[in-house]
Amino acid sequence: MRLPSSKSGWAKLSAFVLALIVAAPIFLTIVYSIVPPISTLMVGRWAQLLWVDRQWEPLENISPNLVEAVITSEDARFCEHDGVDWRALQKQVEVLSEGEAPRGASTLTMQTAKNLFLWNGRSYVRKGLELPLALVLDGILTKRRMMEIYLNVAEWGEGIFGAEAAAQAWFGKPAKDLTRTEAARLATALPDPLGRNPAKPSPGHRKLSATNVARVAQAGPIFSCVLDG
Repeated sequence: MRLPSSKSGWAKLSAFVLALIVAAPIFLTIVYSIVPPISTLMVGRWAQLLWVDRQWEPLENISPNLVEAVITSEDARFCEHDGVDWRALQKQVEVLSEGEAPRGASTLTMQTAKNLFLWNGRSYVRKGLELPLALVLDGILTKRRMMEIYLNVAEWGEGIFGAEAAAQAWFGKPAKDLTRTEAARLATALPDPLGRNPAKPSPGHRKLSATNVARVAQAGPIFSCVLDG
């Protein structure tokens, strides 16, 4: 490849690279509307020759109990927002401006964007990139497909990705047979998938999952965009 020899040449090259960076997630999202995607964390593990267990399952083969538990635990306004919960984000900006540590306002769509295109770890740069990517995902994918992708790429333990692999690893059963309690334990393990054991939850984890079960029972129609679709 011949490098440009003038400022205008470099400008054109920079514009081309920028356009490619912008277009790549859009193109991949269109592909992912049909093709099962993989996460950057999976790719990273494969690159290090580490074990990965991911068994893709369509949403109809995943227990509604898990769908309800995950939405309730991670993003109760999943069916309402456009990929970004601007109301929750504004609250966290206000918390940050007051000198307190923000707790985050990451939606399931933003988490999916991170899993598909970005990296792990806390970073304002990564968080900033999640916002436009989440809007792209929400603009192209249906809520049902978004949930299907999320539940198939989420990390649930060392090398364990997706609901089917998690259900088999932690409970020895397919994801479609998860009970409310098992689903709640998986959902509440998501913030710390390497530190929480859904099969043998700590007292704190057990309390979180019990709270999740109670909240699901009182949640109302917050799952309609996924389970009624």
